[in-house]
Amino acid sequence: MIQNSEISALLTLIDDPDEEVFSSVSSRIVNYGKIIIPNLENLWENTVSEAVQERIEMIIHRLHYSDLITDLTEWRDSAYHDLLFGAMLVARFQYPDLQTAPVIQEIEKIRQNVWLELNSFLTPLEQANVISSIVYNYYNLKGSEIGYQKPDDFFIHKVLQTRKGNTLSNGILYLVLAELLAIPVKAINIPKQFVLAFFNNDYDASSYDGHPQKKIHFYVDATTGQPFTHKDVDIYFKRINVPPVPSYFKPMNAVRVIQVLLEELARCFNDPKNMYKHDELLDLSDLLSA
Repeated sequence: MIQNSEISALLTLIDDPDEEVFSSVSSRIVNYGKIIIPNLENLWENTVSEAVQERIEMIIHRLHYSDLITDLTEWRDSAYHDLLFGAMLVARFQYPDLQTAPVIQEIEKIRQNVWLELNSFLTPLEQANVISSIVYNYYNLKGSEIGYQKPDDFFIHKVLQTRKGNTLSNGILYLVLAELLAIPVKAINIPKQFVLAFFNNDYDASSYDGHPQKKIHFYVDATTGQPFTHKDVDIYFKRINVPPVPSYFKPMNAVRVIQVLLEELARCFNDPKNMYKHDELLDLSDLLSA
């Protein structure tokens, strides 16, 4: 812990009943950065008032959130947008002390198991079957439709720990593995769905002028790992009465995928008590558009 007279004075004012005083005090504490967190944690442990503890928790959250803004901005501005790192940044919103090494190690174990079953003679469908066999059968990954009562289902480290995610988080895990294995799988922007598409090896989104769907072999449901066909997609578009325009079949880049993750996660925090988290997550999504 760091000690000086100003910090001591600020910490004693956290319980001030005047909201304006508390707002000013908390802003000055946040300006110290994360180095002041041990002081706040010590104060929390020695405080009996739940209201004061909640204020301390909010200040600590603001400190972590400020740090997350910095890291997410650096990720946005980097030359290469690593999808796994982006997903771990999102997880840090709720789990600021997340250790990245165990996540990377677990991903590498899964990648190695998939890689051992692959060879250069497999068709794209056979590659998809190998991935599904390892990830959904051997590792027993389970999936569900996106629901907003379980925010943990959105976090990549929790998916790896519990072997359970939703369509979006399972899909991100699938995309990370496919990229590590140099398999051309991309998320596409089909309305109200998070769909993975196996593209032709020669497809280049920046130069191809035709309908992207013509370069897609088939699709994968990330909930279960099961493939489905162009006919299935056509039926879906007819059911929702939307024309299947080319933009729906263009690959989403890593930045857009993380934006979708942030936007969907925000919907888990719509109750009045957590509305600030909802707004912060949308602000982080907007940050990626800047």
